[in-house]
Amino acid sequence: MADPAAARVHPLAVLGAGSMPGAGATLRALPPACRISLRADPQVAAAIAAAIGLPLPEAMCRANVLGARAALRLGPDEWLLIGPEAAGESLARVAMAVPGPASVVDVSHRSTALEIAGPRAVAVLGAFCALDLDAAAFPVGMCTRTLLGKAEIVLWRSAAECFRIEVWRSFAPYVWNCLEEGRLEFFI
Repeated sequence: MADPAAARVHPLAVLGAGSMPGAGATLRALPPACRISLRADPQVAAAIAAAIGLPLPEAMCRANVLGARAALRLGPDEWLLIGPEAAGESLARVAMAVPGPASVVDVSHRSTALEIAGPRAVAVLGAFCALDLDAAAFPVGMCTRTLLGKAEIVLWRSAAECFRIEVWRSFAPYVWNCLEEGRLEFFI
């Protein structure tokens, strides 16, 4: 039987990944989190939001944050709920108790999260992501599914100079290396 503690090893730990100083942007692996993929009709989703106490964004590609939990609207009937690792079971249980057709799937172990922050974060992301990340085009609270290099990610601007990147665990080392390569352009 596999050791459950071994499953919790961050995929970047094998690289010895830690943020290098300087370069105008810091890169770090975020701690484990609960991730729930919610697919539902907006009316059913609203009932689920009321049950879990986390308002879901009505606008596309936007995030709502309440305390340590966040809801990202990625499509007409799709949200990604993110919270502390311990919240997973309770979020899923409450969400599944709401009547109506919905898909509530715990995808916590599928993905991991990185954060890139600092005055050069936009430029670093721009080295491998074709989106216009200027604050006017991609303001704080905006999120979307996109590509970084050849890897699919969910990109969320959580603050003016801070981005959260949700990426499948198997692609995390690749995404980390792309971002580190982008950061190296700014070393003097």
